[in-house]
Amino acid sequence: MHSITQTNHSENQLSDKMQYFLRRYHVSRILRSANAYKFRGVPVLDIFLAAFSSAFARRSFFMQIHLQPNTALFAKDTFYRFMNSCHIHWRRFTTLLAATIIRSTIAPLTSTDRVNVLILDDSIYHRARSKKVELLARLYDHAKKEYSYGFRMFTLCWSDGNTLLPVSHTLMSTENRKNRLCASSEKVDARTSGGKGRKLAQRKATEVMLHLLAEAKAAAIPARHVLFDTWFCSPASLLRIHKLGYEVVAMAKKTEKVHYLHEGVMQDVQAIYRKHRKHRGRSKYLLSVEATARKGNESIPVRLVFVRNRNNRKDWLVLVTTDMHLMEEEVIRIYGKRWDIEVFFKVCKSYLRLEKDCRSLSYDAMTAHVSIVFTRYMFLAVEQRECKDDRSIGELFYLSIDELSDLCYAEAVRLLVSLFAARVQERMLLDEGEVQELLQGFLAELPMLLSQNLRKCA
Repeated sequence: MHSITQTNHSENQLSDKMQYFLRRYHVSRILRSANAYKFRGVPVLDIFLAAFSSAFARRSFFMQIHLQPNTALFAKDTFYRFMNSCHIHWRRFTTLLAATIIRSTIAPLTSTDRVNVLILDDSIYHRARSKKVELLARLYDHAKKEYSYGFRMFTLCWSDGNTLLPVSHTLMSTENRKNRLCASSEKVDARTSGGKGRKLAQRKATEVMLHLLAEAKAAAIPARHVLFDTWFCSPASLLRIHKLGYEVVAMAKKTEKVHYLHEGVMQDVQAIYRKHRKHRGRSKYLLSVEATARKGNESIPVRLVFVRNRNNRKDWLVLVTTDMHLMEEEVIRIYGKRWDIEVFFKVCKSYLRLEKDCRSLSYDAMTAHVSIVFTRYMFLAVEQRECKDDRSIGELFYLSIDELSDLCYAEAVRLLVSLFAARVQERMLLDEGEVQELLQGFLAELPMLLSQNLRKCA
């Protein structure tokens, strides 16, 4: 009985935290801005909370109603109508919620000198053993090296180096009708958010990338650089992203099909690498050259930074950036932030039930489910940041810092004086040579940093 009471207490505490999260960031108002509202009946926020909390209850909404029918505030049909609605703009909801969290919580904890970035990547959203799901496609999974059924979950995230927040997403199908197992529903109006989302899912990944970046720009997501891997890196992408007002730091393709203008000649990165002398020893990079990315009549200067491949010391990789003010070490450091999105995908799939909770055949329901999973991750990210960052406790942090700083200095002086006095008291009569010997012994027993500073003062 004691364990059952403890479990109920933990669940109640978690429920209070989730409700506080929804109130704190005005999720009800953001849902209304995304066209999710009701004129009568159960409030939309209650339905959203039921979907949001299902992962933490370790069972789906259907199983909760089946096991505890008396605790449900609404019927399952109400929940399914909410999830299947084609009028709710779920990308706008995710973007506005991320912007609210960044502006009210993360920005006050982040220095203005810190580089904020947007990260683009995709991951396979598996729907195995399905054939009648809207826009379901046959895709190649590069991680498992095999074909599977599902979607490419194209995702845009924001990061300040410590906290990552999902900003937007699109469940992408394929342009090739031969690889598309099921067409989109003809009952959905093309003018609705669901209809527009279906059209976006069938466009090229580079076009979807620009669309998501434009939405983040309109929502005033604070970021200067965009990070992505070789899949989306091409001179055309660099030019179009730069037109949006962002700088790019990406992994360039090692292929003979992509060329950069270097020393008056259009050549690929392998040819550029062979012509120049490499840095030897323990240098952080092998080579750095300036080039020009050109597409048609448009061009932009870029910096190519060649680094050693950690997985294969004989191999090399190349980073490309449109920000010519960045030093080579800074380019490498900024691109290292891209790894956060891989951790994000792992958490969503392994712990937040991304591929388990939703078995609907509707494209709208799957889009809503992904946005709700992203909201769960934002909830955990805020909790993790505020537990880790002491500045989240507000003015008390600055008072504590001042008090601890004065206490540490006074304590250090007291220890120095008492230690030296103890050494002097060991002998009553000392000549100058013996005093110098004691002083040097005293300095030798101090920490290296204090000893060096005291010797400089002397």
